[in-house]
Amino acid sequence: MVSDIRITNTGSLIELQRRLRAAGHENIRASMQRRLRHAAEPLRDDLQSAIRGLDISSQGRRGRPGGPSPTTRPLRATIADAIRISVRTAGNPGARVWVDKGRLPADLRKMPGAINTGRIRHPVYGNRRRWVQQNATPLWWDNTVRKGRPRMDREAARILDDVRRRLE
Repeated sequence: MVSDIRITNTGSLIELQRRLRAAGHENIRASMQRRLRHAAEPLRDDLQSAIRGLDISSQGRRGRPGGPSPTTRPLRATIADAIRISVRTAGNPGARVWVDKGRLPADLRKMPGAINTGRIRHPVYGNRRRWVQQNATPLWWDNTVRKGRPRMDREAARILDDVRRRLE
């Protein structure tokens, strides 16, 4: 699984960052940061929608009785809430959409990657002697990023051109 997606054109952004710093235009830098974040928001929203609407299925209980879930956490909503955006204009400048594993419970930190593979294997209600496999649509993250990337790249290029024009 691609752990994050970044809008970067390192050479252009680094050169632009130097020019911003030399010009001392804090409002232009803040505007650029805000616009880059705004450019990444649709992709974040698409990723959140993709995970929330993802169908996760199993083979069924095969006649065995089930029971209540040992947790009240909604899996897909928990992962969707952990999808974040960060924007940097210094160091390695760009916008980044990523799953913040620090916002996930410890037992779910590997789950976004597992779901992206399309195969989730886990113990039945915490019983480590009995395991099951659930299936999901594979590559939910990768396919969503692939669809949203061209729009993000175009928007980032437009933002950089606008900032360059303002600095000239």
